[in-house]
Amino acid sequence: RQLLLHRFLLLLKITLGLGSLWMLSLLSHPKTSWDPTYFLSYSWLEYTDADVGPETVCNCSAILRGERQALDQAKLLTLTKDFRKSVHIPDEYYINATKDCREFKLSRKYLTLPLSQEEEDFPLAYSIVVHHKVQNFERLLRAIYVPHNIYCIHVDKKSDPSVFSTIMAITSCFPNTFMVSQPVSVVYAAWPRVQADLNCMADLYKASTKWKYFINLCGQDFPLKTNLEMVRMLRSLKGGNSLESEKMPEGKKSRVTNSYKIPPPFNLPILSGNAYIVVSRGYVRSVLEDSRIQTLIEWAKDTYSPDEFLWATIQRIPGVPGSARPNTKYDMSDMHAIARLVKWQWHEGSLGSLEAVYPECHGNHVRSICVYGAGDLKWMLKQHHLFANKFDMDTDPIAIYCLEKYLRQKALAELH
Repeated sequence: RQLLLHRFLLLLKITLGLGSLWMLSLLSHPKTSWDPTYFLSYSWLEYTDADVGPETVCNCSAILRGERQALDQAKLLTLTKDFRKSVHIPDEYYINATKDCREFKLSRKYLTLPLSQEEEDFPLAYSIVVHHKVQNFERLLRAIYVPHNIYCIHVDKKSDPSVFSTIMAITSCFPNTFMVSQPVSVVYAAWPRVQADLNCMADLYKASTKWKYFINLCGQDFPLKTNLEMVRMLRSLKGGNSLESEKMPEGKKSRVTNSYKIPPPFNLPILSGNAYIVVSRGYVRSVLEDSRIQTLIEWAKDTYSPDEFLWATIQRIPGVPGSARPNTKYDMSDMHAIARLVKWQWHEGSLGSLEAVYPECHGNHVRSICVYGAGDLKWMLKQHHLFANKFDMDTDPIAIYCLEKYLRQKALAELH
């Protein structure tokens, strides 16, 4: 009888759409707890070879195991101009597809239902800063989207108008996803990069009182964990933050000393970090309201690459929720923080190297950062970070395809 009901629900989904199916499932099974049998018929949410994408010729399971033949095949494909062209989704597709939001979410297999009560009870807030490559952004959004989280999208004011209009069309299909209220023209290594996240922080803080943690992303990030895994890792922090925050290297000190004749306010030690953070709602409240941090922000506005010290320094200010003491014993490197996995070219090396932090990049390098290839996935999935940077559909679409397929299969398997 249950099998027949599941088949009936699946047929109804095809004819009436996802929203109607969800309503009927609620009526058919009055919810007293989160029962995995609710979702056994949701097989259409899996990414399978039946999706008829050109990447399906690759054996993702073998790629994730690091098998040489599968990796060589993937590498040859990514070097093929016709293949790269065939996997590219133009902006026009998104403009047209989002005219029917229900069909867009259905065809792109967005998770429009909470997969567990545990996740629904621990919502997250995201800031995503984008300036180009709409397809990268949409794949990222799809990978992290769940209906109980909240997403602020900042599109660089200098971006091509088609990028802005396409991303606005995508976000308009989701009630918990919105464009930032005050976009800025982002300048690499300058204050506007920080301001973009600050503006999303303020919008997210006002938009909802329920979210527990804030995570900031850019359009070339991609998750390494399912939403449930992230929730469990973040809950284990017990209100603490996780971000790079350590003693300022000698080579970076000129960034915060050349612009000012006066020392940092309150004799704060300026710590080194990076742009990407995982912080509690209390940390965000301090950023927006703490007078000491407002003074620090004003002091930092004409320094070089302030995103690489501001968040790290705030993390060590006494009284900031989830912070650590400024003593060097509490220093945290990017490899120990869970915020972001990045391969810097000068830290790469062979397996036998005693100095190397991680293995060599299997993609290419942009500003000394590895743009990941499929060959990086096996190592990457063994790391504890929530996200990795950088991914690029123009460099290796197979790396993104296999990673998103792996994460979706894992998310649905967690229901069982």
